[in-house]
Amino acid sequence: MRDVDDQQRRDAAWHALDVVIDPELDEPITDLGFVRSLDIASDGDVSVHLRLPTSFCAPNFAYLMASDAKDVLTALDWTAVVTVELDDHHDSEIINTGLAADAGYRGTFGHEALDDLTELRETFLRKAHTAAMERCLTGVLRRDTGIEIADLGTLTLGDLPADEMTESLLRRRRSIGLPTGATEPVIVDHRGIGPEPDAVPLALRRARSTRISIDGNAHFCRGLLRTRYGPDTTSTDAPETDTGAFVPLAALTMPA
Repeated sequence: MRDVDDQQRRDAAWHALDVVIDPELDEPITDLGFVRSLDIASDGDVSVHLRLPTSFCAPNFAYLMASDAKDVLTALDWTAVVTVELDDHHDSEIINTGLAADAGYRGTFGHEALDDLTELRETFLRKAHTAAMERCLTGVLRRDTGIEIADLGTLTLGDLPADEMTESLLRRRRSIGLPTGATEPVIVDHRGIGPEPDAVPLALRRARSTRISIDGNAHFCRGLLRTRYGPDTTSTDAPETDTGAFVPLAALTMPA
């Protein structure tokens, strides 16, 4: 029974970490291989070590992911003391000290904390929405070769298939406060405002540029992580679903 309980706790901890997203890459840190180790003691203490593709990854992104990891694990009803540490980063000592003291971002970096993490998070949530929107629109163009790009401006959420890409778009709309009703237009900005009919092609090109940038960065970072730590970039304790697939770069462009 104890082994079952331990496995249930480990699975719960991994699933909690699944919702921690790299803000720039819009992927879970578990899928990216950023979780180096996860240890759970019998008394509920949890210790997590994170790693990143390089020692000079942006400190604000690194802190945000580490802080989010600590928050989601602390929120589990069985955890006691949660310790999250970032390894092999040029600001590891500063970040780990701040996390241990629950000092917050500004308390951790002091005068160097020029950006507000709330604003930073919002910026990348908006980019993630744009990328998810483009994936859905490109999918429509691939399935219906007779549709004109300008017609995408009248496409509604109810017109999209009930698949993973649509669900991803709906989640990202909810994350930035956009409505998700079936009659809502698909192609809108973060304010819910759609382009004029003659501006739809330009809006799609800009959205595609955002999506390609996110996908390309994720691809690049996976390669850097493998170069830095070897081919096995996922902890052996991770569930089998965390594959961290490394796809060909050519597959990321998704031409219409």
